[in-house]
Amino acid sequence: MCRQSATVCLIKPPSREHRELPGTAARLAVLPDPRDRRGRRHTLASVLLTAACAVLAGARSYLAIGQWASHAPQDTLSRLGFHARGPLGVRRPASPSTVRRVLVLVCPGGLADLLGHGPADTESVSVDGKTARGSHTETAPAAHLLSAVTAAGRTVSQLRVPDKTNEITAFTALLAPFDLTGTVVTADALHTQREHAK
Repeated sequence: MCRQSATVCLIKPPSREHRELPGTAARLAVLPDPRDRRGRRHTLASVLLTAACAVLAGARSYLAIGQWASHAPQDTLSRLGFHARGPLGVRRPASPSTVRRVLVLVCPGGLADLLGHGPADTESVSVDGKTARGSHTETAPAAHLLSAVTAAGRTVSQLRVPDKTNEITAFTALLAPFDLTGTVVTADALHTQREHAK
């Protein structure tokens, strides 16, 4: 299970070999696909890569991600991992509803751990939390994220702080999967607690 929610997660925390796989697509291929085998047209990695690229291009909704994908050229769809189908070999991207279903089902904690930079070779890790701008909706408060970052500015992992709690509850869960022997961890004064030091 995910460290953040009751969704399908990595069977175990990603190994150093998984984190060092060349390319994001190879790392995403390690994630178990939470969808039923029947009716799958697109790989999990291709849908996640599409969402990431669309968000980097400015998409702010599932519909916008789908629109970005539908306007993407064939060579872009090929690089994202969509297969050519039919007699003309046309690549069709995932629909907005498919993107939404996949993003809701995929494990956010496992994804963050898998794509993050391992802290094994770093001297220090900084932990800080920020509220994600524009994430507030009519039914949910803004997302508050707690992140661990190396001295070189590479993200180790990130967790969403549960609603109605604060960063204190997420601090241990954020760093628990990693071996921090010999690593200096810095954080706000809020985290100067014995449990966190342990």
